[in-house]
This record gives sequence, structure tokens and C-alpha cells, in this order.
Amino acid sequence: MRGITIRIISQEEVAEIFKGNADAIFGIVEDAFRKYLAGATLMPDKISQIFDEQSQNRINCMPATLMDEKVCGMKWVSVFPSNAPKGIQNVTGVMLLSELETGFPVAVIDGTLSTKMRTAAVGCVAARYLAPSKVEVVGIIGAGEEARMHFALLKHMFPTIKECRVSSRSAQSEQRFAEAFRSIVPDVSFVTCGNDSHACAGGADIIVTAISGQSPVLKAADITKGGLYIHVGGWEDEYGVALKADKIVVDNWEASKHRTQTICRMYKEGLLQDSDIYANLSDLVGGLRKGRENDAEFIYFNSVGLSYIDTNFAHYIFREARKRGLGRDVVLAAGSGVHYEDLI
Repeated sequence: MRGITIRIISQEEVAEIFKGNADAIFGIVEDAFRKYLAGATLMPDKISQIFDEQSQNRINCMPATLMDEKVCGMKWVSVFPSNAPKGIQNVTGVMLLSELETGFPVAVIDGTLSTKMRTAAVGCVAARYLAPSKVEVVGIIGAGEEARMHFALLKHMFPTIKECRVSSRSAQSEQRFAEAFRSIVPDVSFVTCGNDSHACAGGADIIVTAISGQSPVLKAADITKGGLYIHVGGWEDEYGVALKADKIVVDNWEASKHRTQTICRMYKEGLLQDSDIYANLSDLVGGLRKGRENDAEFIYFNSVGLSYIDTNFAHYIFREARKRGLGRDVVLAAGSGVHYEDLI
């Protein structure tokens, strides 16, 4: 019997790997899309166990394989919107990585931070192709961790951002969002909107909804110019928002069309057809479709989350951890086999 040793990589170590390394986050996402286009990924359907239809509290099992790298991964991630009123994070997870020479597991990695980064990075990569030619004003509905991650990565990608508006159900959370960034990015004016979606989104170059609820907080009337809307979670906007879009782009339509996000609900109700989806994001990354064609376009971007991107993150983190001596090796099985006498 051969022993099994796995490397445990903590959230703090994941943070250390990406410290001052935001460009790598975007690179991992685009690299994953290119692997998908090359047919070098396997992505079975995500398994989602929903425990409460109203809150959409759920745990997802998201497997994927990177064939050329000979690694298989799985993210086990919980999304509990009901945590938000309790003041605790609503997304937590772990990632498991196995090699394909023997099938042995090689790493268990924190999936909470990488999920936040991956979610925001996919929106930012979409913005690279879909944002207006000049991005100066962003409106973010939601003030939690995912909203903060979106702003941080958007500001890195678009240094031209001069104003960030934030809207939340809580005035205190709006203030905490602004205070978290004012000293870090003094060139940005932070505007708290008092839970007013129109004040937040009206005239913005990029709009983000990163909320934990399941209600249409973004209104069609809030869309007042050509820009980009990044839809992050579940049911966050009125159907009329999507109906105003010149283009609807998704991370992957087949993976998302039967979910509970806004455009998925519209599809199930017959309000959107397959032909209404302009492109998958991989088509833009691979140069198969054009992104934004003029600044007058209003573009709607929706992502459901793709497991091969998570596995690409896990593989990058694992390799970097080994290079840097990060993580802790744990002997999962010493190779001595079963002591049958202990079972009789």
C-alpha cells in the first residue's frame, strides 16, 4: 500500500500568493476559458442542494478536470444568503485537488477567498471586453465582501475610476464599505446612496449587483445610459433590465440556463430564447465574437460560476504554494493498510 500525503493550504496562504498579484487572478480566468475552448477541460453538471427555496440557502458540488495538467478538482461551496442578517459571511468553501497519474488526492485548499476572487475576476474579465471605452463611475449595489472584492479588482483593471457609488439596505454597511477604501484609493470619491438603486446605478459606466437577497433591487428605470451591468448572484434585477440590453453575455449559457438567476427565470417563463444570448464569455476571450462595439450599447453580463475556472485556481494555488513553501503536508494514509484484527 502506498501512502497518501496531502497539502493543506489555508486562506491566509491563498491571500499571500495573490498579494500584489492581481493580474494573475485575471490571467487564471482567461487561461481557463482558453483551455475550455481547446477542449482540454471536463465539466460535469454542478450539483446544487437547495435547502430553502425562499432564501436559496444551498451547498454546491462543482467538479472539473484540466486534461493537459492531469489534475481533477472539486469545490464544495456553501451559499447561505440567510447569514447576512447575522453578520457572518454567506459563502464558504473548500477545494480538493487530485492528480491523474494515480488518482491520489494532493491538496485541500481554502475555497472561500478564491471563490470571492474568482467571482469578481470573471466579472472584471467580462468588463475588459464589454465595458465602455472610458470607465470613471461605478455603481455597486451591495456592500458585503463580494461587493468589496468587485470594487478592488475593478479599480485595479480600470485605474480611471473616479467615483464609486454604493447602495445597501443598511446605512452602516454603506459607510463601512466607503471607509474600507477611502485611505487606500484617495483618488476615488465614495458616494453612499441610502439604499437608492437609481442614485447608485443611474449614469454609471459599470453597475454591479452583489447582494445576498433574492429580490429585484435593480430597476429597469435605473439604466439611463450605455454601460455594463455585472449580475453576480441570483435574482437581483427586474426582468426589464435584461430586456433593455443590446447584448446579453454569460459565462456559459448551457451551464446557467436552468438555474434561478434573473435571465434563467426569464428563459423558463418564455421571455428569453437561446437566440437572445449574444455570446459566452469564452467566445470573447477566444476572439470568436466581438465584445462592445460602441459606447451607446447597454450590455448585460451574467455569470453562474464555472468549475473548471475554480480548478484552474486550485491548481495555480497548489503550484505556487509548493514553490513558496506554503501549506502544511498531512499524512492522510501511511500505507500500512487495514489492520483487520482491529475489526474482528
